[in-house]
Amino acid sequence: MADPLNLAPDAARDVITTWLVTRGEPAYRAKQILPRLWARPVGSWERATDLPAALRRDLDIAFPLRRLTLTTRQVSTDGTEKYLWDLGDGEAVESVLIPEGKRRTLCISSQVGCALGCVFCATGRMGFRRNLTAAEIAAQVREVVLLDPALMPTNVVFMGMGEPLLNWDAVATALTILNSPEGFGIGARHITVSTVGILPALAKLATRPEQFRLAVSLHAPTSELRHELMPIEKKYTLPDVIGALKQFRRRVTLEYVLIGGKNDGLEQADRLAELARALGALVNLLPLHPGGADGLSPSPRAQMLAFERRLKRHGVEAVLRRSRGLDISAACGQLRVELEARRRKIASQEHAGVEQASAVELNHHPADA
Repeated sequence: MADPLNLAPDAARDVITTWLVTRGEPAYRAKQILPRLWARPVGSWERATDLPAALRRDLDIAFPLRRLTLTTRQVSTDGTEKYLWDLGDGEAVESVLIPEGKRRTLCISSQVGCALGCVFCATGRMGFRRNLTAAEIAAQVREVVLLDPALMPTNVVFMGMGEPLLNWDAVATALTILNSPEGFGIGARHITVSTVGILPALAKLATRPEQFRLAVSLHAPTSELRHELMPIEKKYTLPDVIGALKQFRRRVTLEYVLIGGKNDGLEQADRLAELARALGALVNLLPLHPGGADGLSPSPRAQMLAFERRLKRHGVEAVLRRSRGLDISAACGQLRVELEARRRKIASQEHAGVEQASAVELNHHPADA
């Protein structure tokens, strides 16, 4: 039987209603059950105490509420929270909650690892493991709410691990769950999909009637430099991505990580301004998180401010974001990579210990005692 958590709310309601009919339950039970998936989630059906005990037991058998397991929770002094979720198959993903005034933005993952290999991203060093299901994507919101209803995100951004548009089917369903009044009810303009520019799926996103926001990971104003930083440039070139964005009917945000000595020159700001003005785009300038990449360093503060001023001088709306969670592993994929490295080190030490013990046993003879 289909897992309702992995379906859009309309489809979930149909599955639950059909199951209720076969049991001879009144139709109104579906209206009691559906909110327990997302709008007022429960960790187990046993906690849905507005339902009869027998129905709860049967729901647990027919539609078990599969959970993500929180293995690590880090809280920064600036309020940023990072979560590492165990998926139950040996894999794990991260999400980050960023509070700012009355806004709580949850950055969620769409894949385990990433195949794109952007040089400034810790997730890229993992390589690609697998896609998340729609249920696993939406569960990152669900689990935060189950931790504390007061943490319910006001905004969601697909800027965690993975490339959302390479997992389009699951992401499309998750978008509906996040936005639907019968799901989490988060306004479409408060949900942002970030992509490097996967053109076929970008066209599909453009056909959605909801006003989901789009952020494009640009990070370089020329194809040559972008290819150096982002290997995907070989398949989906900067001119092609810009051309596709010109057909997009909504305002686009260009994401630009400032890397010291790489892409933070004023002449590069001039080139970026040309692209942004042609699109009427907002530019988000992001300091490179120190834990995000080996061998790269953040642009100096003075240079970042000069870059921002240069864009504004060209009439481009630009915002220099501040790094969050600097005292925790808040770079995308950083916590997952660090924990995996620790596991490998421990396993290596244990293996060495076994080898050493074996060597002692091989060299120890009763005559030596």
